[in-house]
Amino acid sequence: MTPHTTWKVPLVISRMRRTVLAGILGATTAVGAVSAFTIAQAAPQPAEVQQTAADAAMSSAVEDFNYPDAERILKEKGIKLGRGDGHIILSECKNDDIRVWTTSTSEDGNKYCFKVTGKSGYLTLEVPETFGVQALDRPVEATLTSDGKKQTVKVTEGTTEQVGVGDGRPGASGKEATLVELRVKG
Repeated sequence: MTPHTTWKVPLVISRMRRTVLAGILGATTAVGAVSAFTIAQAAPQPAEVQQTAADAAMSSAVEDFNYPDAERILKEKGIKLGRGDGHIILSECKNDDIRVWTTSTSEDGNKYCFKVTGKSGYLTLEVPETFGVQALDRPVEATLTSDGKKQTVKVTEGTTEQVGVGDGRPGASGKEATLVELRVKG
C-alpha cells in the first residue's frame, strides 16, 4: 500500500462516519419532535378547550334556513315560525312592514308584526285564526289555508286584506284561516 492510498481511506471513512452520524441525529430529532407533538395532543385539556373543540366538530357551515329560536317563540308567542331566507323576521310592532291580525291574543293585542330586511324575502309559518294581513310599506303575498284549501292573497302597499273569518266578500267561506307563508318580491 502506498502512503497516498492509506491517507484516502481514513479520510473517506471519517466523512462517512460524519454523514451517518448527522443522519442518525436528524432522525432522532424528528422522532423526538413527533413524539412531543403526540404527547401534547394526548395530554388532558381544560374543559373549555375540549368544549370548543367539540363545538367546532359539531358546527356546520350548511344553512338549513330554519327560523332561529323557533321553539322558544312558539312557546312564548304561540306562532310557529318555519323556514325562510332571513329577510322577513318577527319584530316588535314598531317600524314593522307587515302586520298579521288574528282572533287570538298575542303580546301586541291581536297582531304579529314582521320586518322585511331585504328587497325580497319569504317565511313559512303557522299563524292560526288569521283574519287580516296588512302591508305597510311594500306589497306582500300571503298564503293561507282554510277548510283544506290553499289561497294566496296579494296585499298592496298601505292596505289590509281581510281573510278567513274576516273575509266578508260575497262567496267567501268566512271560515277560520291559518297563515302559512309570507312573501315579498323586490
